[in-house]
Amino acid sequence: MAQLPELLDRVERLLVRHDELARTNALLMDQLKTLSEERDSLRSRLAAARQRIDVLLQRLPVEGEGPLA
Repeated sequence: MAQLPELLDRVERLLVRHDELARTNALLMDQLKTLSEERDSLRSRLAAARQRIDVLLQRLPVEGEGPLA
């Protein structure tokens, strides 16, 4: 019957480890969500900056044209 207490001990340790892993997973999921939101924000800002640069480039005179030609 010595096996039953050992088995109970192992099951209890597994449950503790499961709880630890579940908490770690929740923290990692929160971190992933935060980083994904930050990435999306940076992508949006980059797209807006590219659009502003494109507008500025279109306003530049083409070589051979304009008041300095």
